[in-house]
Amino acid sequence: MRVSLSLERSFSHDVSIMVDVLRASTTITIALEKIPYIIPTVEIEEALTMTSKNKAFFAGERGGSTIEGFDTGNSPIEIQKYAGKPMIITTSNGTRILDGIKGRALIGSFINAQAVAKKAAVAAVDEIELVMAGVRGRFAIEDFLGAGEIISYLKKYDLDEMAQSACLAIQNTELVDEHVKNSLSAQNLRKLGFGADVEFCLQRNISNIVPQFKEGIIKKF
Repeated sequence: MRVSLSLERSFSHDVSIMVDVLRASTTITIALEKIPYIIPTVEIEEALTMTSKNKAFFAGERGGSTIEGFDTGNSPIEIQKYAGKPMIITTSNGTRILDGIKGRALIGSFINAQAVAKKAAVAAVDEIELVMAGVRGRFAIEDFLGAGEIISYLKKYDLDEMAQSACLAIQNTELVDEHVKNSLSAQNLRKLGFGADVEFCLQRNISNIVPQFKEGIIKKF
């Protein structure tokens, strides 16, 4: 089996893992502890048209800031206050990436790295692709390192050179944490008052939940 790593665009028709560490992957994983399903949307307007039909609450951000009029932002800490009803979420990067995945779409981050790697290995036929969400098409170090954490549980497979590099990059946990905390995304979140979210997203393997995006809905795999 081949394990590959790409930025923003998905090429595989097999299994793809979307990685948006700060914060969509983490928030979605935590949300599924108490929420039956999640509907991701690319546009804000699309989200607003769905609420009456689904009796859901809104979660979303643009540039890290909570969208005006939404119930909550894209925060794994804030999202724990919600339960029972479905969630409609729109984010700057992660939800857009999901929309472009061609095969089975899973969602991973530091908090469920081992669980998502295990599920992907069982589900895949030929290839496991990790898709870094990045930031508006640009490389984001936190997603590269988050992907590396997941790949570290897939080392027995054939890794492409990007996947090898990501796996090598996460050997020193203290350095990984330091670089994620100093990333442009983390700096922006701290300015907006979401510094605690950055710390939360760096926790390792605290969840066994593996979100799967299928037919427009995210549920536990």
